[in-house]
Amino acid sequence: MRLSTVLALWLVCVSVWADEPVKLSESGLCHQPGSRFYSRTLHFSAFATLEACLANGGRLPESASQAATPPSADNYDRNDWPHWIDSDGDCQNTRAEVLIAQSRLQVSFDDGETCRVLQGTWLDPFSGQILSSASELDVDHIVPLKWASAHGGGAWHRERKREFANDMDNLLVVSNSLNRAKGAEGPDQWLPPNQAYQCEYIRRFDEMVQKYLLVYQSGEQAFIQAQLASCARNTSARAVAP
Repeated sequence: MRLSTVLALWLVCVSVWADEPVKLSESGLCHQPGSRFYSRTLHFSAFATLEACLANGGRLPESASQAATPPSADNYDRNDWPHWIDSDGDCQNTRAEVLIAQSRLQVSFDDGETCRVLQGTWLDPFSGQILSSASELDVDHIVPLKWASAHGGGAWHRERKREFANDMDNLLVVSNSLNRAKGAEGPDQWLPPNQAYQCEYIRRFDEMVQKYLLVYQSGEQAFIQAQLASCARNTSARAVAP
């Protein structure tokens, strides 16, 4: 079979099975969704992409072609991740709904249709400050879209990217200056300056990574595990303190 034909078939399969993980079997084989032994593989480690499975020591079955290895997920285009959508048609997009949900007091709007939030009372966990003007705020993706793309999400189909980009568990009202300082960095490169929130931030970041089967690089995973262990020890120490 020609290389171009194999790759075309792989792309079709990705669009159909993108929500299913790649299975790394106990024998070290990477089984893609729809492959011959996929459904028979019951004991496995899950990865978001074949590339990630191979990078973690897996190998392709002899019957599989290396031409089926997916392209790099690093080619990020923000337009491929539809965000700030109005899924229920009430004129409030995801940003507005997050501002409303996370305001400590009732918000006010700048129009008669309650579409765009103008004022409220928000605690910015990145700084620890109270802010009242929506223009001072961004809605942060705790796991940035670009980071997710480079860690397995780039191979998702558009609907999965849309789901991730609008997942309320991944959204946080913060000051726009700190959100822009963070950029697309993970916790090993950037943490909120408010130290009291750092453990919670790392925990929420890791929960989203696990929820969407994203894949840490080895150094990133070591950092997350060390920080979570340190946070757990500190919590235990405070609990037993007189």
